[in-house]
Amino acid sequence: MSLERHQWNIDVVASAAGAKREAVAPDGTGAPHGETSAYAAKGGLVSFVGAGPGAPDLLTLRGAQAIAAADVVIWASSLVDQRVLAHAKQSAEIVDSAKLPMEGVLPYYERAAQQNLRVARVHSGDPSLWGAIQEQLEQCQTLGLDTEIVPGVSSFTAVAARIGRELTIPEVAQSVILTRLGGGKTPMPPGEQVAEFARHQTTMALFLSAARSGQLQDELLAGGYPPDTPCVVAYQVTWPDELIVPTALKDLAATIKGRKLWKHTLVLVGPGLAAGGSRSHLYHPGHFHGFRKADREARKQLRETSQPRPIDP
Repeated sequence: MSLERHQWNIDVVASAAGAKREAVAPDGTGAPHGETSAYAAKGGLVSFVGAGPGAPDLLTLRGAQAIAAADVVIWASSLVDQRVLAHAKQSAEIVDSAKLPMEGVLPYYERAAQQNLRVARVHSGDPSLWGAIQEQLEQCQTLGLDTEIVPGVSSFTAVAARIGRELTIPEVAQSVILTRLGGGKTPMPPGEQVAEFARHQTTMALFLSAARSGQLQDELLAGGYPPDTPCVVAYQVTWPDELIVPTALKDLAATIKGRKLWKHTLVLVGPGLAAGGSRSHLYHPGHFHGFRKADREARKQLRETSQPRPIDP
C-alpha cells in the first residue's frame, strides 16, 4: 500500500456518547481516496488494526476505515475498548478473541480466504509492538490472503502525552528504549536484559513487567540508574480507570505493589522525565534547512555552543 498522502472525504457523525466516527471514501469502499486496492480487492483481506492505548477517539482514521469495511471484526474485550466497534457496519460479524488461541482465530481467516471476506483484526496499542501479528501474517500468506497493518498509538506515547513530557530532551536523552523484563512467558533473546539496556542511562519504556516489579527495580539499579532516577507508573492509560503515579526508582517496586498493579501497566524511567528543556537546534535561528535560511550571527553562536562534550572515562 502506498505511503503517499491522501485527501480523504470524511463525514464525521458523533453519537450521543461521542464515540462513533464514520469515514466514507468517494467510491463508497471505505478506503482513502486514491488508495482503494486493499479495500476493493477481489480477494480476501485481513487488516491488523492498532486500536491505540484505550480511549476510542485515539483510533486512527485509517483504523476506523478498516473496521467500517470489514465483514468480520475480531477484537479482544480484555484489551480493546468496546466503543471502537461503533465503526463496524450493522451486518458485520463481531468476534471476541479474548478467550481464543490462535487456533480459534484461524478458522475466520480460512473462511475469509474461501469467501473473499474482509477481516479487521483489532489489536491494542500498535500491532507492531508485542502484537503477536507475525505468526498471523504468515498464516494469512499461506492462505493466500492479502494483509495490511494499520498503525496505532502506543501506550508509551500516550503516557508521555498524559504527563506532558517530551521523551527526547536535547543533551539529556535522545533515545527511547522499548523493552520488557525477562523471565516472563516469552523468553528474551541473549543480550536483551533490562540491566544491559539501563547502562545507556536514557529514557526507557518497560512493557509487560509490572508483575515482577522487584526484579525490575533491581535490574534498573544494577544497570546504573541512580536510586533517585524519576519514574512514571501508568495503569490503563486513557481508560476511565487510568492511574498515573510518578515515583523515584528506589520506590518503584513499592509503588507498583502497593497499588496492586500487576497488569496493563507501563513504566517509564530516565532522567529526561524530570529534566528541563534545553534549546533545540531545530527552531534555533542559527539552524537552516530547505525551508528556512539561518541568521549568520546566530549560526556562529550555534556552532560555538555545539562543540561535543568530553565523555567521562
